[in-house]
Amino acid sequence: MEYRQLGRTDTKVSALCLGTMTWGEQNTPAEAFAQMDAAVEAGINFFDTAEMYPVPPRAETYARTEEIIGEWFKAKGQRDKIILASKIVGPSSNMGSYIRNGYLHFDVKSLDGALNASLSRLKTDYIDLYQLHWPDRHTNFFGQLGYQPKPDDPESAPIAETLKHLSTLVQAGKIRHIGLSNETPWGTMKFLALAEQHGLERVVSIQNPYNLLNRTFEIGLAEIAHREQVGLLAYSPLAFGVLSGKYRQGARPPKARLTLYERFSRYNSLAAQTATEAYVDLAETFELSPAQMALSYVTSRPFVTSNIIGATTLEQLSENIESLSLKIDPTVLSAIEQIHEHNPNPCP
Repeated sequence: MEYRQLGRTDTKVSALCLGTMTWGEQNTPAEAFAQMDAAVEAGINFFDTAEMYPVPPRAETYARTEEIIGEWFKAKGQRDKIILASKIVGPSSNMGSYIRNGYLHFDVKSLDGALNASLSRLKTDYIDLYQLHWPDRHTNFFGQLGYQPKPDDPESAPIAETLKHLSTLVQAGKIRHIGLSNETPWGTMKFLALAEQHGLERVVSIQNPYNLLNRTFEIGLAEIAHREQVGLLAYSPLAFGVLSGKYRQGARPPKARLTLYERFSRYNSLAAQTATEAYVDLAETFELSPAQMALSYVTSRPFVTSNIIGATTLEQLSENIESLSLKIDPTVLSAIEQIHEHNPNPCP
């Protein structure tokens, strides 16, 4: 396993991070335990979760993923071996009132309430990386295009207020580092500028989508990630499994995410299908696993700190982990770029 520096800290995280958002919905606690055991055995020391997991979010399963991880820590006693990341939910009209009575801003009260609840569920005294799941302001994320200026919610917390309290929580030892998620170039630089101006904690990472069907991170954020050492924690590296090829020609395997949940339409467009066919054909031409080729590409990017892999079976997890040993041939890399040139970012 390869380990990489988290931001400008002394913390080293594995180049592959174990994603957890299926635990408690598509995966049972026993299956989640088996995945964590297998990941640790393979050298993964980085787990990523969130208070809203599992996904799709429902009141009946809210926070179950964190509870499962806490149960594993209690049973296995390996908390000190894991770099644990979690996230606080941002404002959303789709979440309902079951999370903090529907008040989902990043002010002092919400940060304290969300963090303390996560610590209790996770059965730990601290979280290594605490991330803002999406911005507490009007902006584009989750694939939105065509930015339209609109007034922010009057109750949205200013970034300075959020960063100041997160810094207080670091000083208190409840979190070690802070990170962003689904953030924009402006937002990332604003957090960095305020940290420098006021001597506050510096964000160490940004967790955004990045895969062969969505390389929009490269447009504005990759340079920030590189120059400011705020590395990408890449999520959806297989585009909800689409890049594995298992959904080709309209296939819907039993128990697969796109089979079970109609809400996941981001990678289902005709343009996405066209690009996916090209990538899968390329992998098969060179006798590569399409999933491993897609994952290896993401992990190898110089602005990526860790690639968040998820799975619903141990077989999938094993294949994903083995992608770390694949070094893509320059000929294949050139072909990937040609496909991207003809099919640029079909799923932003």
